[in-house]
Amino acid sequence: MRYLRAALLLALTAAPAAAQDPDATRPLWAGRPDAAALTRDTDARLSAARARVDSLLARKGRRTIANTLVPYERVLRGLELASNRGNAASELHPDSAVRSAGERAEQKVQELRTELGLSRPLYDAIAAVDLAGADAETRYWVAKRLKQFRLSGVDRPEEVRTAIAALRDTADALEQTFSRNLRDDVDTVYATKAELEGLPTDYVARHPAGLDGRIALTTTYPDVNPLLSFARSDDVRRRMLVAFNNRAWPANGPVLDSILRVRQRIAGLLGRANWAEVATADKMIETATNASAFIDRVVAASARSAADDYAALLERKRRDTPGATAVEPWEQSYWAQVVRKETYDFDAEAVRAYFPYDSVKRGILNLAATIFDVRFRPARGVPVWHPSVEAWEMLDHGKVAGRFYLDMHPRPGKFSHAAVFPFRVGTRDGDMPEGVLVANVPGGQAGDPGLMEYGDVRTFLHELGHLVHLLSARHARWVGLGPFGLEFDFVEAPSQMLEEWLWDPKTLASFARHYQTGEPIPADLVRRMKEGNDFGKGLNVRRQMTYARISLALHDHPPAGLDPDSLVRAVESEYLPFPPMTSTHIQASFGHLTGYTSNYYTYMWSLVIAKDLFSGFDKGRLLRRGVARRYRNTVLAPGGSAPAAKLIENFLGRPFNFAAWQAWLDERPPAAASAAAPAGN
Repeated sequence: MRYLRAALLLALTAAPAAAQDPDATRPLWAGRPDAAALTRDTDARLSAARARVDSLLARKGRRTIANTLVPYERVLRGLELASNRGNAASELHPDSAVRSAGERAEQKVQELRTELGLSRPLYDAIAAVDLAGADAETRYWVAKRLKQFRLSGVDRPEEVRTAIAALRDTADALEQTFSRNLRDDVDTVYATKAELEGLPTDYVARHPAGLDGRIALTTTYPDVNPLLSFARSDDVRRRMLVAFNNRAWPANGPVLDSILRVRQRIAGLLGRANWAEVATADKMIETATNASAFIDRVVAASARSAADDYAALLERKRRDTPGATAVEPWEQSYWAQVVRKETYDFDAEAVRAYFPYDSVKRGILNLAATIFDVRFRPARGVPVWHPSVEAWEMLDHGKVAGRFYLDMHPRPGKFSHAAVFPFRVGTRDGDMPEGVLVANVPGGQAGDPGLMEYGDVRTFLHELGHLVHLLSARHARWVGLGPFGLEFDFVEAPSQMLEEWLWDPKTLASFARHYQTGEPIPADLVRRMKEGNDFGKGLNVRRQMTYARISLALHDHPPAGLDPDSLVRAVESEYLPFPPMTSTHIQASFGHLTGYTSNYYTYMWSLVIAKDLFSGFDKGRLLRRGVARRYRNTVLAPGGSAPAAKLIENFLGRPFNFAAWQAWLDERPPAAASAAAPAGN
């Protein structure tokens, strides 16, 4: 699972700043602050913001763009930088004291953002701005901001606004606790040498036995995913999946209960029946009812594909275990790899040899540079928070257009998923976009080639899509119209579309080379890799919809009497053919509940859009710049300066539809018929 947790912090953003303002280009970790320095910087920004707000509200006379909108945005720009820096510190810094200071910084900033979002005098000041002669972009931004004020409850009575502010502060603190528990709870599963049979040799080499002969495996992704896919031992896979699905349990059980209750109380004060109605009101989907209908549509559309996938897994298991009646959850990845190898002649272990981390890194950056007509180079003299972190620059027509960081390998206390953390959104007035690409993939150790699974490569490419979006959208007048100012259920689409290049033989041959022989990956292997990857997509869609329904169902009715464990079991039983794991509590480690809240449907909604966007490209010439450059100019560069649906229509020449997504879902790889034949057993 991949997501832009930090992007949600950009709902309130700041003003166009003069290029001479050091904040316009200052690196994320400038000054290498310790915990005390980070706290001082945050407090100074908060004090400055309050002083500027007081000055803005004290102004008399006619409200203009210059005397109201610009200072308002300057206030919030400082808050954005403080919040994003705190967020990066809390999730990425190796020092626990700095991580704690980062959490406190985020919380302080969010408290002031909540206060400002509920300030009736500030709302009235912005609503009174004379927009006569203003450009369309400014009018659009003001309309969006005023809507956000109203969705926050600014038009409620004062006592209600006070209650909402207190509840939002409580919710923010609870969400930080939820995320911290998940980040810090790394469990260990012990295995014997025999239980690692079937795993790649480099994986085994990275996990030597201790003095007692036991091998320690963690619940981090580089340990978990290969084990579930390749270990022949059913028992070690079961124990690992139980541990993985119980991360942050029981600690996050009561925390989640409190989060749900607080969100429901906020919804009630806003005049909404439930939190899902609040969370969908400014999205493309528009309502919780529409979100539910979308989930139902996808579940129905994937019924046949999922049934065929499961039948193939069960049939293959029965060849080794006659009379088997079910495939267990911890067996899915293992038997899927067996089917891919035997039916589609695709060996996921063998293909790893073509994906050493350093080559993948260079290749993916070169790919983006080629199709988007930009250049990447290491950034010199830029401070970072850990020795493994790399600083880079993107150049457009020879000029530095943005800065980014690669934080790619796991370590204690680090954010455990993959994401892009935005630090600063670019503007036409000189603000340099800057962000961090975070992942947890093999590599980074002397002597370790960091052989990546193709899923890791796809994740890297996906997150680079977010990064290119951030670095490309720098032409807006207002930072609030940056890429994550778009409706949030669109923001995954550009990244999901970029994943399509992974299946192009010419693209992969440009960088996927055997780490020992240097041989480029054969085109036939890429074809078999795609066919093998397509096997199981029906079940994968159902898994996504399981999470989508859980996130929505936790929020689309009052939580009184709600039992999350029972809800999870019910949804899993309805959407998935695997027996539920009654000893696990996946809601405790469902990190998207703190960012996406009720809206995990976003991933599939965005995939529908991504498949349609990709239909606008020439599949036979994906490395040519023409269409990609036009796509960058019409979809990425405008950022949030227009509704997402309008940007899509500008590129495709029509409104988006489901046709390409449905065709992808219905397409079966050539050998699928023989694999799914025993469906009646």
